[in-house]
Amino acid sequence: MIVTTTQSVEGAKVTKYLGVITGEAILGANIFRDIFASVRDIVGGRSASYERELGKAREIALAELEDWAEELGANAVVGVDIDYESFGQTNGMMMVSATGTAVVIERAAP
Repeated sequence: MIVTTTQSVEGAKVTKYLGVITGEAILGANIFRDIFASVRDIVGGRSASYERELGKAREIALAELEDWAEELGANAVVGVDIDYESFGQTNGMMMVSATGTAVVIERAAP
């Protein structure tokens, strides 16, 4: 499965558009990670625990996107956009969503 942020795949022709699809992952932030992240915000630096969690959420969202595309009979997803949101009473939840267009592509003969 080809997944790309571009509107086309080099050397291939889109033969069928199957629709807009989305994959999402929502995760709760652990209170201990929140405390350590707050300390990091004060003293500076990166929060490795949050980065790991966001990376996992992004992988889940992209995997869901690919699964949905496969169910539709697509062999590629073009125009992929990944968004990050925090929400909840204290912004304790994080969501990663990946959206794109499921397509069937045909590669040109060499």
